[in-house]
Amino acid sequence: MRPTPSTMPATSTPTAPATALDQELDHAVARGPLRHIVIPACPQLLLRMQDALRQPEPDLNEVARIAGSDVAMSAALLKVANSALYRGDMPVHTVGQAMNRLGLEQTATEMRTYLVRRALPVNNPRLARFWERSTKRAHAMAFLARHLLGTPPDVAHTCGLFSHVGLPVMLQSLPGYGGTLAEAAARVDRSPIATENANHRTDHAVVGALVARLWLLGPTVMAAIRRHHDLDMLGQGAGEPEVDQLVAMLTVSEHLMRRDEGLPTDADWTQHGARALAWLGAGEGELAEWAEDLRDTFALA
Repeated sequence: MRPTPSTMPATSTPTAPATALDQELDHAVARGPLRHIVIPACPQLLLRMQDALRQPEPDLNEVARIAGSDVAMSAALLKVANSALYRGDMPVHTVGQAMNRLGLEQTATEMRTYLVRRALPVNNPRLARFWERSTKRAHAMAFLARHLLGTPPDVAHTCGLFSHVGLPVMLQSLPGYGGTLAEAAARVDRSPIATENANHRTDHAVVGALVARLWLLGPTVMAAIRRHHDLDMLGQGAGEPEVDQLVAMLTVSEHLMRRDEGLPTDADWTQHGARALAWLGAGEGELAEWAEDLRDTFALA
């Protein structure tokens, strides 16, 4: 029987040989900082969908059964399929029609987003509109993956959706973390990651990587989430190219999301934005085009 959220430990038993990141996470759990972190179990429907999509020939009937097994998720798919971005000559009325209009990739994207948001609700003013912004990052990541070489769009979307997932998990698990978020936003002498570590001996990048491991999101996504603020390493040959690609895309996607919402430029972009664009073989011209192309997609988040 799969553990419930209240009993899910902050550990896992990888089937592959332990990587350096696995060892780091195991050490963090063993020494104490992550011992009190409670991570909700991965939704069964999401596990079923991941299994169906991993097959050499994805089982479309299984994906349709999963989509139709939850009334609210079915309604969400129909809403997207009938939105201005996808609307055809006639409205769609069934899950099958919605899947035909959206295609398998976009159907899976919408289902993944719905299931994750339901499994990890965020009801705290410190993280206002957390999932809307996470969804925008994920949309931007999938968009970039379709325009750049090297990363499947579904992997990019998953990475974008989960990149900041450590924040609500820490907020739900650690006393005083709401105050840490306020302090991190106010301080200019150190990064938010440094403030998290000073107060809790861990940070949302580590916790997010642990979520990725427990939810079986894959080693590349797990590593990118762990490294998404370690931008000094980008392009230095210290990591894997697939992980560097995701980290660079996350940096750009965060900037595009903030730009769309009229938020101030963050420190990561100020210090490392040019490096991220260079890694992706892009410049300010492409960045402006991407921002324009994503405007309607962002409106769906």
